[in-house]
Amino acid sequence: MLTLHTKLTNAERIDASLVLPYELREKCRLRATLDTGEEVAIFTVRGTVLRGGDLLTGEDGRVVKVVAAPEATYRVTAPDAQALLRCAFHLGNRHTQAQVEAGYLRIRADAVLREMLYGLGATVIAEQAPFEPESGAYSAGFGGGHHHHDHGAGPLAPIPLRQKIHRPGDPKEGAS
Repeated sequence: MLTLHTKLTNAERIDASLVLPYELREKCRLRATLDTGEEVAIFTVRGTVLRGGDLLTGEDGRVVKVVAAPEATYRVTAPDAQALLRCAFHLGNRHTQAQVEAGYLRIRADAVLREMLYGLGATVIAEQAPFEPESGAYSAGFGGGHHHHDHGAGPLAPIPLRQKIHRPGDPKEGAS
């Protein structure tokens, strides 16, 4: 069985595709089937999320492209930017993953959230679409000003950043 464990930034060739919904792209241990019918094992660092377009490889050098599978989602629009921002606020307040696009939000299909969004004046359209939600404020590239570049083969997940917690009573840095 092919084992995939390393992410590439680019490749000269792609040997197969791996079509997965978001729920499976969040898992750090996974058995799946390539578009060629071959079974693969995927081992990633906990917290890694595979995105559509990611390239993976293993010991034998074959390259597999991750494809975000269409899944049951809602496309959320609103009459204006402020109304859409209100919808985003209320979805975030419920810890709902959301894909943010120009002029709309995409969320997983959920009847309770649909009713809440209708109540906020949004238009909610059911779609089968790839789901690529925001990765969150504490993921790579945020917090502490560090930016990670993947320059070829390496761990699938960035090394977590340590976040300094500032409390209102703490002395300001540089103050004596």
